[in-house]
Amino acid sequence: MAVLTFDTYGKTRVRLLQVRRDGARHGVTEMTVQVLFEGDLAESYTAGDNRKILPTDTMKNTVYALARRKPIASAEGFACDLGRHFLSRLAHVHQVKVEISETPWNRIADHGSAFTHGGHERRTAACVFTRSAHTVVSGLRDLQILKTADSGFSGYLKDEYTTLPETTDRLLGTILDADWTCSSPVQDFNGLHAAIRSKLLDVFAAHHSLSVQHTLFAMARSVIDRFAEVDQIHLVMPNTHCLLIDLSKFGLDNPNQIFMPVDEPSGLIEAKVSRD
Repeated sequence: MAVLTFDTYGKTRVRLLQVRRDGARHGVTEMTVQVLFEGDLAESYTAGDNRKILPTDTMKNTVYALARRKPIASAEGFACDLGRHFLSRLAHVHQVKVEISETPWNRIADHGSAFTHGGHERRTAACVFTRSAHTVVSGLRDLQILKTADSGFSGYLKDEYTTLPETTDRLLGTILDADWTCSSPVQDFNGLHAAIRSKLLDVFAAHHSLSVQHTLFAMARSVIDRFAEVDQIHLVMPNTHCLLIDLSKFGLDNPNQIFMPVDEPSGLIEAKVSRD
């Protein structure tokens, strides 16, 4: 006998760009939104009964309508607004999960209405609303960072297949993904996000790295130590390699100056650090 053990449905990849027009000085927010429902929805699967199904097209329209009703102050705040809206209207829905990925746009000089695309980095926010509680997780994705000094890798386990030479002077490159969860209410999500991002980058730059793991923990610990509202931080740091090019065949030396960046394969280092 087949039993439905889990179900969810919603709308994904809802693209939104909001222009805030405050006189001649404008602001731009671009987001991709996902909304997912869980609740008393089983009969839509097992019996084709759609009476409790809010069309996903309605979810999409709600994203745009709520953005028009109130300027978006932060990704986290907008995610919470959407969660509250749906949960307050649909008694049979037990949980609403809203995930947002924000694309950065940077002002050109001090121009009031001209912007440049911020690259691959994305700000993220996820809000899960239930009848009894809600959780907000903030973060960032695809922040590419590199340091050219104070990084080495030695003293590691070796076997008959090990060819990697030990070094005390290597490039350390990664594409950082980070998520952090706060226990207490946050008054300024934008300010906290900027401060945590800055702290992560400061520690990455200054840390004398003995491995990616070593630097990852130093970065995560610095956030826990500095920001009392953060209960846990999750970092993912793939070791994106730059291979030193052998120029000896051309009669040239290469004192750690000429490299070939490679996308794959890469190491993958990941950890969660929590408050004790």
